[in-house]
Amino acid sequence: MGSTLIEKIIEKNTGLSKVTPGQIVTVNVDRVMIHDIFIPFVAEKFEEMGFTKLWDPDKVVLIYDHLVPTSAVEDIRHFKIGDAFADKYSLTHVHRRDGICHQLMTEAGYAKPGNIVFGTDSHTTTYGCVGCFSSGIGYTEMASILGTGEMWIRVPETIKVVINGTLPANVTAKDVILRLIGDLRADGATYKALEITGSAVDAMSVASRMTISNMAIEAGAKCCLFRPDEKTCEYSEVKMEDVDWLYGDEDATYCRTITYQAEELVPVCACPSQVDNIHPVSELVGTDIDQVFIGSCTNGRLEDLAVAAKILEGKTVACRTIITPASRKIYIEAIKAGYMETLAKAGAIITQPGCGLCCGRAGGILCDGEKVLATNNRNFLGRMGTSKVGIYLGSPATAATSAVYGKITLPK
Repeated sequence: MGSTLIEKIIEKNTGLSKVTPGQIVTVNVDRVMIHDIFIPFVAEKFEEMGFTKLWDPDKVVLIYDHLVPTSAVEDIRHFKIGDAFADKYSLTHVHRRDGICHQLMTEAGYAKPGNIVFGTDSHTTTYGCVGCFSSGIGYTEMASILGTGEMWIRVPETIKVVINGTLPANVTAKDVILRLIGDLRADGATYKALEITGSAVDAMSVASRMTISNMAIEAGAKCCLFRPDEKTCEYSEVKMEDVDWLYGDEDATYCRTITYQAEELVPVCACPSQVDNIHPVSELVGTDIDQVFIGSCTNGRLEDLAVAAKILEGKTVACRTIITPASRKIYIEAIKAGYMETLAKAGAIITQPGCGLCCGRAGGILCDGEKVLATNNRNFLGRMGTSKVGIYLGSPATAATSAVYGKITLPK
């Protein structure tokens, strides 16, 4: 009997000839990511456990992104503790102002196809876009890995998602993952792996696949994996012959298979205040919004900014509009391409790359009764302001089109 993609990664890592769902195994960790929110707790727990050195300083990445730039005095504490930890244990990979952790982990080549990576953030599932088993963990587990280089896991069952055909012009990867979350519901993939395949997926860019793997956790998934292809290899700077083993076998056992025909998909939004509260944009047309946010680790990449710039070229936004690139590299590329000038002329506010509004920190929070259409990954109560803010999640195309009118509008 064959193996699913997640099973193959675990088998290769552990040297076991075959693993099965439910089996407890200990894996050798290829890389870890700690962000500024959690570094004080990780540092404290690491020393409480009695460790005096890291298992491998070169495999530890510390990224400041949620609190950049600082918006509260107590934020500085996280930076001071993080810097002290990095200095004490000789960390070689520290990013203080380069962008969002999940963008940087694949962009900088820390998370590679076939790797096993853990991070102190639930959206660590993002790195599955390049065929990397990546998942979020707590600070106690992270402290343990820092000292040992190992982590126990339960081999997850796999849900296979097949998307064939050609997506309509106004439908993006964001619409795909929102639709999938709506069908699975918030707990429908709890501790399961999602394996995304099909001709529509083959046509997607790595950036689009990142959007899907990023939000897999909103259905409870342990990870979300894509088979590497030539686009993956170019992006991750690896050779195809080194990753051609990364695919699910035809005779592998899947706990469920979900199939979509791409042509039947439509633009959708997640409505307040749950990510699985999915409705077609056509049902929401005319809903007044006070703000639009385009950015985050879900949709702050170059192709997202390109879509927004194309829609907003020669127009003026009718509501507050905030643009946040996912990384400094993307910011610079968007400037060179002219996207930032177009967005600025349209009246958008352009911010420093980072988590910012998505986590309700650095600028743009809303107040009672206001509504925002955003491209990030969560719309929970209180996430982007008070608990009486209505958060709609949609694609960059839906967000940019809606910014023109100050109302939710169907992208063309």
